[in-house]
Amino acid sequence: MKAVIPAAGLGTRFLPATKAQPKEMLPVFNKPTIQYVVEEAVASGIDDILIVTGKGKRSIEDHFDKSFELEYFLRNCGKMDNLHEIEAISEMADIYYVRQKKQRGLGDAILCAKKHVDGDAFAVLLGDTIGRSSVPCTKQLMDIYNQYGSSTIAIEKVPDEKIERYGIIKGNKVSESLYEIEDLVEKPKLRDAPSNLAITGRYILTSEIFDHIENLTPGVGGEIQLTDAMKSLEKIYGHVFDGKIYDIGNTVEWLKSSIEFALEDPEVGEDLRSYMAEIVK
Repeated sequence: MKAVIPAAGLGTRFLPATKAQPKEMLPVFNKPTIQYVVEEAVASGIDDILIVTGKGKRSIEDHFDKSFELEYFLRNCGKMDNLHEIEAISEMADIYYVRQKKQRGLGDAILCAKKHVDGDAFAVLLGDTIGRSSVPCTKQLMDIYNQYGSSTIAIEKVPDEKIERYGIIKGNKVSESLYEIEDLVEKPKLRDAPSNLAITGRYILTSEIFDHIENLTPGVGGEIQLTDAMKSLEKIYGHVFDGKIYDIGNTVEWLKSSIEFALEDPEVGEDLRSYMAEIVK
């Protein structure tokens, strides 16, 4: 199975930090957000990845490319641990790129992958969302797809105050963590939300999704919404992800994620914990 990572958004919530760099390249602790996403795809058994980029996103390509000058410098300095880490980034998977020519929404970004996936089911991992669990979120979805043969998306329960940020599902429970979806609503008001189960940025989609995207008219925000296309699928399942999703779509969640990741690091965690205790007195 191939993976598609949409990373074409402008990142306006992070301005001015994203004026000259993609929001997907903002670090969560010590790695760019999108590197965590690629690592999840690879850990799920995927080694063919298409990243959908846009204008000003060249640094994403550079990050996953070879860096001969840096590798030469690290080798000459005897910094072999750093060298091996840098080399591994460019050797993780076969990564391809296509540009979304105009900002027309997530559905349009997915449509850019039509030729690459070539009629097969494919995984979608949003470039600004990190998943953490013992079994990668994408692998959990792949297992369900292999069992049921239908498109499957990751969902999670969200508090009322966050419902307006997400696509929300209406569905019938199949098992403790699986729903057969009846309807999806993009960023509803709380009073209009059919549940508190939100789409979390991980999908396995069958190639029929492209026909539905091509027939869409612009939806919420004047964009081509993937949620609207998924509504038209004959059958689609929602899996309550067994793990934790980090939505790096706004500055507060991004900061929380960096702090949490850093606290777990054996080299800096203890010092950071002590520092935080001092400043909150």
